[in-house]
Amino acid sequence: MQWAGKKRGKKRGLAARMLRAVALVLLALIALPYLLAPLYAFGQPVSTVMLWRRLTGARVERVYTPLARIAPQLALSVIVAEDGRFCSHHGVDWAELREAWDEADDLDELRGGSTITQQVAKNLFLWPGRSYLRKALELPLALWIDLVLGKRRILEIYLNIAEWGPNGEFGVEAGARHAFGKPAQELSPVQAATLAAVLPNPHERDARRPGPGLRRLAALYAARAARAPEAAKCLRAPH
Repeated sequence: MQWAGKKRGKKRGLAARMLRAVALVLLALIALPYLLAPLYAFGQPVSTVMLWRRLTGARVERVYTPLARIAPQLALSVIVAEDGRFCSHHGVDWAELREAWDEADDLDELRGGSTITQQVAKNLFLWPGRSYLRKALELPLALWIDLVLGKRRILEIYLNIAEWGPNGEFGVEAGARHAFGKPAQELSPVQAATLAAVLPNPHERDARRPGPGLRRLAALYAARAARAPEAAKCLRAPH
């Protein structure tokens, strides 16, 4: 009996140590993005989707382009298309999120509440698809990214890791060359707005051959971008 009790005690001790090890691994995985995010103030970050495609041999085309070499109209068009209050919130647009939550039947319809900063958090550190777990991880991480990186750098990263074409084109430079055969710096306001309108689904929306719906959306974004003084001020390079 004494031997059996010792055996049970050893099993319980082993189980407890395994649980502690699993908990430590999970905590490390949760903490890692917070440690890495400040380092992304420099360099040329890649998204988890880009990494996965490279690991699986799928095509990835990306030429990292600093914000200063991207047409200002394109940056403005992306803001008005994806996150109109990008320059005023702190990573999460709580008002937009509440509105999207009230209107959504499930997570598949909740994208409207996702800011550019949240998309950067997801693309850099999390996974595609929708789940409550990912959303719970994404929100505080977006707040942290906004704090440590700043608006210009966040937008620059987003423009360089978002998917902009149907065949592995990532970043605005690859997207602009695929759609218009020219660099992102040389896009006209209409072309910039058309490229912004391709988001969030470049597999179904083709900036190279825009249909009537995409052209109408692009015209709307171009008009809004022309009347976005707050965003223009927010993106102005510091002196």
